[in-house]
Amino acid sequence: MRPDQSASTITPAAVRQPSSERYTRFLRIAAAGWLGAAVFGQLLFAIYVVAFYGRTAAQGRYTAWNQVMPHGYVPGSEALNAVLAMHLLFAVVMMIGGALQLLPALRRHAPAFHRWNGRLYLLAAAIMAGGGLAMVCLRDTPGDASQHVAISGNALLMLAFAGQAWRCARARRIEEHRRWAMRLFLAASGVWFFRIGLMFWLLLNRGPVGFDPDTFAGPFLTFLAFAQYLLPLAVLELYFRAQRHRDPRRRLAMAVGLGALTLPMLAGIGAAFFAMWLPHL
Repeated sequence: MRPDQSASTITPAAVRQPSSERYTRFLRIAAAGWLGAAVFGQLLFAIYVVAFYGRTAAQGRYTAWNQVMPHGYVPGSEALNAVLAMHLLFAVVMMIGGALQLLPALRRHAPAFHRWNGRLYLLAAAIMAGGGLAMVCLRDTPGDASQHVAISGNALLMLAFAGQAWRCARARRIEEHRRWAMRLFLAASGVWFFRIGLMFWLLLNRGPVGFDPDTFAGPFLTFLAFAQYLLPLAVLELYFRAQRHRDPRRRLAMAVGLGALTLPMLAGIGAAFFAMWLPHL
């Protein structure tokens, strides 16, 4: 401030500007922290899928899949077994490809790779969603009818989001494309969210509460089957709104919320890794 400038000449916008920039930076840091934790956890899951399912398939021990997935391999049902194998393969492709798509440096310095990897990601999403629908409709999958409805809804959303991301990219509406691609990433991560959500719940309650582990059915699993993709998508929409809102306090609140959500996610990742994935590596 100049010596002859009175305090009354400082505008409210000038006072708010530093806080606005600071809160925007907090939100970016919180979002990067959440995303980094999620990508790390998904890469651990991808390593597990390759190490266990890939190794046992290479050894011809397909029945070993039933140790971790009830009715995973059904003798005599070669077509549906092939669908499951493709589903697992494209799940790995999506987790690795999705992590690469989210790297800003890769988008800036290797745009051609970003485009082709994005096309592969959209194709994998469509195949994975179709495979999920086929398994729900044609084979005896774990869970009750409510969980099957939730899984089907997840698959349909993946197809819808993939279509929207493709159309926006073709029309060069890059910001819209980015938003639809982020929605697709979260919807495609539903299976992963289910696992870490379940393990966090078991860790929190020190055992199964709200469901029968033998039948794998119950009110909590019904809730989790829908929450595995609807809850992350709802948080994403709140994040988009906070980015656009004029009040910087919304960005601060969103940053705090993302930080709070990251902690149980990390706990679920740790529980899933040590209890479910590591024993089979």
